[in-house]
Amino acid sequence: MKNYLLLITTLLFLSLSSNAQKVRKKKNKDLELLTVDSQNKELAGEYYNKWSIEADFGQAKGSKPYTDGYYGNNPKRVFGGIPINHVGIGARRMFSPKFGLKTNFNWDNLQEQNGSGSLPFHLVHIQWSGEGVINLIRLFDIQNQAKHFGLLFHFGFQVSRMTPKMGPIQGHHEWNGGAIGGLSPQYRLYKNLSVFANFEINSNLRQHFNWDGMTYSEGKNNLTGSLSRFTLGLSVALGKGKIHGDWAIIKDKNDVRLDSLNNRIGEIEELMNDSDKDGVPDYLDAEQNSIAGVAVDTKGRMVDKNNNGVPDELEKYVNNSISNNNNVTTAAASENAILQLINEGYIAAYFDTNKSQPNSASTNNLGFILNYLRNNPTKSVEITGYADEIGSSDYNMKLASDRAQNVKTILMKAGISESRLNILSNGEDNSVDKNSEFARKLVRKAIFKIK
Repeated sequence: MKNYLLLITTLLFLSLSSNAQKVRKKKNKDLELLTVDSQNKELAGEYYNKWSIEADFGQAKGSKPYTDGYYGNNPKRVFGGIPINHVGIGARRMFSPKFGLKTNFNWDNLQEQNGSGSLPFHLVHIQWSGEGVINLIRLFDIQNQAKHFGLLFHFGFQVSRMTPKMGPIQGHHEWNGGAIGGLSPQYRLYKNLSVFANFEINSNLRQHFNWDGMTYSEGKNNLTGSLSRFTLGLSVALGKGKIHGDWAIIKDKNDVRLDSLNNRIGEIEELMNDSDKDGVPDYLDAEQNSIAGVAVDTKGRMVDKNNNGVPDELEKYVNNSISNNNNVTTAAASENAILQLINEGYIAAYFDTNKSQPNSASTNNLGFILNYLRNNPTKSVEITGYADEIGSSDYNMKLASDRAQNVKTILMKAGISESRLNILSNGEDNSVDKNSEFARKLVRKAIFKIK
């Protein structure tokens, strides 16, 4: 047994060293694209590993033919006994995620089992095989459900040599050939390392030695021999991929093209965003903080034909409504009623979430304040900004201050002296249920107090 383990270790080391050097020398043109980077929307350098080195050990049993009195199974044990008499090493290359080729070198040491009742025999079976491989998990597209599990089917041809170590034909050799096939369940342990089991059947189309090596059939009597194996092994993937090729998230060329197209569509959709809702996409918008509801030009700039710093639409509204607003208010109540409306917060500027510029609902109210200050040049106003409770307190304090400052700037550009405008920030307004989206709209505001 120690000799078997030493042979496994030596063959695995030599094969890993040789193939690792070959893989390092492979050109980049052999690498295939795997995924698309969702952050920068560019094709990412992810690849699946095409090569893997595999080593296994376990039991091999000749099924037929045997000479009378000789047999490989032990009828007194489960499954006829499980002798450890096989070692193998191989290499596999997957030409696509579903299909590949493998080659294996196998060594089987066939002997009678202790206590089986068979006459003693000893035969060494050396075999080379070449097989096609199908990744059944990929073929049926169930890799997401299988997760760490895998299943390979392999089938091909084999060439072998049988050498009896005792008996009348000891030391003679016979070369045989035939078919080989089996199934290999897998389980991925680490990124590039998996463990597998292998169940396979070997069939010799031409065979004259019995598996016990005690009898030789005449040349004209070709025997059909069969041998089965059950083994366990390790598979090591080689390459630049971050994960074993049998489990890598692989996209074919059509998928990559589709992802690239989807990314471009996403970029276009992002470009078509309209942050200030002025009807001009952000990528064309030269003024992305324009007041909602105020007319803009084709580049998103608020229209100001007389270049006085006040949007024409707001200015026109002010000029047309000065008399209406104040006359109606005066007729309805008095100067005290106007002050009450303003100072108790009925007249306010409102803001959208995380925005520091007033929204379209604020245009009339800002016009009302502007009219009042123009008609009462001795009065000043205190502007207090608020934010809802969403976000950190420090962020909301600054946001509330910015809102008050922007309202002040609008009034200054409308002709009100800076000395008549004072700003305050009260930060968060916690007077409403912060889980209510509608209620939060009422506290994202700037209010006024006439002095």
